[in-house]
Amino acid sequence: MKEDGYALNSQLIREYLEHISRADKDSNLSASRVRKYYRDKGGIVWIDTKGVDGRPGAVVSTLQARLPEMGFSTKVFNVKQISDDLERMQTLNFDEKNDINHVAARLEYNLTKAYLRYVTGQHFGFINPDYVLNHFEAQDRDTAGRVRSYRHLFDVDMEHPDDAYTKAALQRATPDSLDDYMTRVARHGDLYNRLMEKLAAATDSQKRRILINMERCRWKSKIQPKADEKYVVVNVPAYHLWAVSPDTVIDMRVACGALRTKTPLLSSRITHMEVNPEWSIPMSIIRADVARHGGDEGYFARRRYYIVNRKTGKRVPASQVSAGSLYSGNYRVIQQGGAGNSLGRIVFRFANNFSVFLHDTSSPGAFGRDNRGVSHGCVRVQRPFDLARFMMEKDADEWLVDKLRLSMGLDPETDQGRAYRDSLPPGAKSPTLVHRLDVTPRVPIFITYYTLFQTPDGLLQSYPDVYGYDKPIGEALRPYIQ
Repeated sequence: MKEDGYALNSQLIREYLEHISRADKDSNLSASRVRKYYRDKGGIVWIDTKGVDGRPGAVVSTLQARLPEMGFSTKVFNVKQISDDLERMQTLNFDEKNDINHVAARLEYNLTKAYLRYVTGQHFGFINPDYVLNHFEAQDRDTAGRVRSYRHLFDVDMEHPDDAYTKAALQRATPDSLDDYMTRVARHGDLYNRLMEKLAAATDSQKRRILINMERCRWKSKIQPKADEKYVVVNVPAYHLWAVSPDTVIDMRVACGALRTKTPLLSSRITHMEVNPEWSIPMSIIRADVARHGGDEGYFARRRYYIVNRKTGKRVPASQVSAGSLYSGNYRVIQQGGAGNSLGRIVFRFANNFSVFLHDTSSPGAFGRDNRGVSHGCVRVQRPFDLARFMMEKDADEWLVDKLRLSMGLDPETDQGRAYRDSLPPGAKSPTLVHRLDVTPRVPIFITYYTLFQTPDGLLQSYPDVYGYDKPIGEALRPYIQ
């Protein structure tokens, strides 16, 4: 009879796993995948006919060592219950309430849940920024003050865990690959490592910000630059841009969206540059600033605005378009390109869902301010020509580069460019010699939000939380934090 008390019964373990999965109310994504896995009769991962091998102990040791280093509590991973049940299995310490099959099923379920929560969180992030940041700022409320919709603020095309990932992660829970996999998923680059070091010596008041930025390091865009590829990163709280290539880094100040018109966080690839672009003024700006001047021909002339009927596509004299017509949205207002245009002399285009882009500006004074949250969402760059030259091939034809300089109202640097400038009539403005330049290969761009950030020269910098995003991320991380 005593031997029977130590006999593992796979049917009973399956029944107990079914019961445990139905009783588990954890709303975490990994927990829901574990429930689904066992309800779909997924294979037993950690228990075999002989009991347990060294893998459960390896998982427990990893969690006990690494979670405190990350500033996380072991409670949310149920490490104590797993340790107690593992000890029972190893010492055959069972009783009426904790018979061998109950303990085996509980250990199996909790181990799978803790393991998946850890590796999934380390691989993709422990919270979902798509949800957290896109439920941060109300866009519309009903008469009772209830939120109808939220502003879309985060649009990074991220990697997310799916059933295939769950299956692959569990397949790596073998004696040969378990330790290596749990180590590899915790690698997140230089900034993450610096923050881990800083966390070890941080005061309680400093830890929260460090943990929030460590979490940001875990989020993975599907767009990732190759080792030999250029890329551009804008860090909104820094109001700064870095353009990075294998052999050079250029940096510059930027101006981003104001608090009411935040610059969205996204990843994309810069496809082309437009020189001396026209500016099609967004309806939000027309209604806020332009429409009240309807019919005032002088106002539109001074700003080099013209009006187009949206339906016919034909230009309409400003004197014939009333304020009400502009408020209606039936007309577009466009600013002519060239000197004085609000977009400046050049725009850097990339696909996104917000119609935002990088651009020059006719109002460079904002770059002298500390708080450069002044735009309607686009990013204004301090050194547009330098950024344009960065986008071009390293050995680009110098006459092409000079044509860009001339088109942007800059002094030429080649004999051919100077000869062209000198051939113009006195006082004449240089025409646009280059209208569009394709960026080949396309350059990845990342508009990010780090309040602790390591610049390409290796300095770890702290920045103000200008949009207040640290708060919702910290709240979402609260269950994990010690």
